[in-house]
Formats: sequence, structure tokens, C-alpha cells
Amino acid sequence: MVVDCGGVGYELAISVTTYTEIGNVGAEARLHVHTHVREDAFQLFGFAEMTEKRLFEKLLTISGIGPKLAITVLSGISAERLVGAIRGGDHATLTRIPGIGKKTAERVVLELKDKLDDLAGFVAGGVSATPSLGVTAEDVLSALVNLGYPRPIAQKAVESAAKDAAVSGDFERLFRAAMSAVR
Repeated sequence: MVVDCGGVGYELAISVTTYTEIGNVGAEARLHVHTHVREDAFQLFGFAEMTEKRLFEKLLTISGIGPKLAITVLSGISAERLVGAIRGGDHATLTRIPGIGKKTAERVVLELKDKLDDLAGFVAGGVSATPSLGVTAEDVLSALVNLGYPRPIAQKAVESAAKDAAVSGDFERLFRAAMSAVR
């Protein structure tokens, strides 16, 4: 995205989560920015939430994970699920993220498991107070958000559709029911 600050445009790489939260083109947005400096480039990465920025920075401390992969990780899983997967040693959830293989998932868990204490309240307190939807429902929610539906509306539609036990475990049926609910 390009952010106009006093007539100067700054290009920022953002995650899908941030994209869904910032609003329409031309709208005022507030972002937490990480400046990544390399010998050949200055790169800016923007985040709607400070927690997402802190997770991004923690991911950068891991050997083999650069800023592009860290943004991909944060685009592939919500921040609260990522923290939960790392703290719980859930390699399977991590390997479902594009660009994260078995060895990288193991490295992420090994190196960050004990370094997320400052984010433990984030998972145990506010954000995870909303019930976990389950893997299938989370996948449907991600699909709806990627199709352009605002996250709160998509989440409400998925939660509503998931109440029906006949569709809750099947991605395709749950997706269709959520699409009907969101319209």
C-alpha cells in the first residue's frame, strides 16, 4: 500500500489482516511501521495492531525468516492463532502456512516458545476471549476475508453458520452457509 503523509507517498508492505482493517482507498489510516534496513534497500512494513508488529519483529529474529516470509506468515494465520500455535508447539498448524516447512516450524516453536510472555495476555486476555472457531471455520473465515468481506461481518456469518452441526465440519458446506449468511 502507499501511504500519503503530508504529500509524500511511502510504500509499505502489509499483511492481509492489516489490509482488511485499514478501510477504503483514500481513508485515513494509522499504522505501526517497522523499518527494515539492508545494504541495498530500506523497506517499510505496516501493521494495524501493535501486537502484529511485535510478532513480525520476533519472527525476524529466527534464522531463515526474512521480512517477506514474516509478512506471509502473518497473512496466513491470525496473530492470536499464531501465538497459540507457537506456545502450544503445534507444528501442524504452522506448516499449513505457505513458506513454512517442517524444519522452519520446529525452529519457530523452539526459538519463540519462551519469548512470547509479553503476548501471553493478548491470547489469554482480550482477543482470545472470543471462542475459537475450529480449524474448518477459521479456514472459511480466512476465505471470506480474502474475498473482500470485512473480518467482523465474515466472522459473524461463520459463527452463525457453524451453529448447524450438519455443516460445521465440512469446509464446502460451511463456506456456502456462511456466504448465504453474509449476504
